[in-house]
Amino acid sequence: MRLRLRDRVLELEPGRPLVMGIRNASPDSFSGNGDLLGADIVDVGGESGRTDRSPVSADEEIARVAPVVAELAGQGVLVSVDTWKAEVARAVLDAGAAMINDVSGLRDPGIAAACGEAGAGLVIMHTRARPKAKEFPAYDDVVDDVVAFLRERMIVAADHGVEEEQIVLDPGPDFAKTPAETVAVLRCLDAVAALGRPVLLAVSRKDFVGQVTGRMPRGRLAGTLAAVGDGVDRGAAILRVHDVPETLDYLAVRGALRGERDVAPGPLAEDLRRESA
Repeated sequence: MRLRLRDRVLELEPGRPLVMGIRNASPDSFSGNGDLLGADIVDVGGESGRTDRSPVSADEEIARVAPVVAELAGQGVLVSVDTWKAEVARAVLDAGAAMINDVSGLRDPGIAAACGEAGAGLVIMHTRARPKAKEFPAYDDVVDDVVAFLRERMIVAADHGVEEEQIVLDPGPDFAKTPAETVAVLRCLDAVAALGRPVLLAVSRKDFVGQVTGRMPRGRLAGTLAAVGDGVDRGAAILRVHDVPETLDYLAVRGALRGERDVAPGPLAEDLRRESA
């Protein structure tokens, strides 16, 4: 499957997901910035998803995010920006962003228009809640709702100039969903993948992991990796995570044990052996 991000085209292979590292440019985020070395894409956000904080203005969000985007893009990094405001999307695309991660599900079609004009990637996320609002609608079938919503929003994106190769789909874990509803959707992730576009799996430190494990966000790495492994098996193509090195290690060992990655011959290197003693 091909994913076009402006002047770059990525060839995505089943079972070999890209890793998207999270770079927060917001002072009120739940999670800080980790080591992004090795990330295929960096997702920059200037506004926390926390529902106990008021939305920031577009001007403030641009001031937070655009300089970070310009710096990373200038270093050759593929940059995505997490926003739901069309004004912000246009500003960060001008600064060099390659993709917009719209966490509102195209509530403002102007985001799609901006991506269409720039040839940038567009992540379309499922949510039935207003941005920055904690709302839990009553679903007849949450999986059917996710699939129908994303299919309809893909049509909206196309109507605003976004080509199919630019689209990524996100089932929106924890957005307008209880932990149990999120788990139900993730169990059927292959139904989202069947829509024919790369699936973004954003499960890092999420509420459903906390519900299952009883751990606070910074203690949810093991649970996150469990969700990552299951998601890759069900068709996830991009993994949005806080813990990039740990996720890469997990994928490397997983690949070796599944016969998808070679292991260097000979004994463990001496410096690594000493550390493990």
